[in-house]
Amino acid sequence: MTGPREPAAAERLPDPGPAGPAPDGTGAAPGAAAEKDAASTSPAGPDRSPGPLATVAPRYGAASLADVLPAALAVLGVPGATDALGLTGALAGVRRIAVLLVDGLGWYQIPTAAPYAPTLAGLAATVGRPLTSGFPSTTPTNLVTLGTGAAPGAHGVLGFTVRVPGTDRVLNHVEWAGDPEPLRWQPVPTQLERARAAGVHVTVVSRPEFGGSGLTVAANRGGDYRGAAGVDALGREMLAALTAGTGPTLVSGYHPDVDRHGHLSGVDSVPWRIAAADVDRLLARLVDGLPPDAALLVTADHGQLDVPAGHRFDLDTDPRLRAGVAVVAGEPRVRYLHVEPGARDDVVATWSAVLGPAARVRTREEAVAAGWFGPVPEEHLSRIGDVVVVCNATYAVLATRSEPPMASRLVAYHGADTAAEMTIPLLVVRG
Repeated sequence: MTGPREPAAAERLPDPGPAGPAPDGTGAAPGAAAEKDAASTSPAGPDRSPGPLATVAPRYGAASLADVLPAALAVLGVPGATDALGLTGALAGVRRIAVLLVDGLGWYQIPTAAPYAPTLAGLAATVGRPLTSGFPSTTPTNLVTLGTGAAPGAHGVLGFTVRVPGTDRVLNHVEWAGDPEPLRWQPVPTQLERARAAGVHVTVVSRPEFGGSGLTVAANRGGDYRGAAGVDALGREMLAALTAGTGPTLVSGYHPDVDRHGHLSGVDSVPWRIAAADVDRLLARLVDGLPPDAALLVTADHGQLDVPAGHRFDLDTDPRLRAGVAVVAGEPRVRYLHVEPGARDDVVATWSAVLGPAARVRTREEAVAAGWFGPVPEEHLSRIGDVVVVCNATYAVLATRSEPPMASRLVAYHGADTAAEMTIPLLVVRG
């Protein structure tokens, strides 16, 4: 590319409205499922919602994805569980909780989905509120953030890909088969383990092929695993697990298709709309099937935004961006640069000059001090690059030769700290 430019108005995402972000010229009417008795929440109003491309800090310990399962455990009476989200009063008497994470369904994407997902739109308008994801706003990091109830710095799954310290190997967390050993790489006990130890029956429902993976063990150890190959199977298995016994019960479900079709075809593409409609069918089934002593919590790991062709840098075709860099990790919206000895300051200066307003270029120490990851113990620091590059607006830094070709062909991306990527829903529904 010839250089960064500011995004045109047509490329900007819609500004948020009274129940979150306003859809493009359409309203989101509540669906029938929203008539269920539900916990009262306070949707963000236009005076409190940042623009979609504004930067957002993670709200660890107050209103983040890390706070969802601890709050659920508090509702179920697990000793010592902390309810930062204020769910215990609204869900008094609840003995069963289902938590559904919809990959890629950010708070700012709900209005776009509304014409194809009226149940989702209705729940967001009546029983929804925004939380923040962890940083980076990427799936592996946030699945583990949900599962552990910990910020990324503590659990150590600090990006989509990270360098294994002491090596030149880059670990892709979604292809992680077991090396490094998951319990050593991610040492924080999960909230599922904590719930089970307190006598809660715990089940995880996700795609069959994810069972036993390094990421699943890191995020979800402690739960019985049920494979569900599609949206209908997911709804069926989640409800079956939720109603199987009489004691306190926790079910964690995961659905990946909104994220996948956003990446491949773009937000609001036809495949993305179909995926949103599938989620709507799933939500309607789960809401309708809730027992009287149950609750459903719906959230996400991140949002997404489309990256125009003119906003894509390529570190593999620009020698300036390769100078002094030994290993590149992260992903297109957040790059971790591990530099040659003595090269850090030169790399910071060069990347800052080349990317200009398209990104913020920080040292590891600056990134950690900014609080993006939460506190980071010494043993996890070197998983973060010597230099951290966080893209602004709708920019991305590709690696067309050193990463799989598909990564450069995607339409939508995430990982950075814009509101469109970092802001996620929490929908709370009682049976």
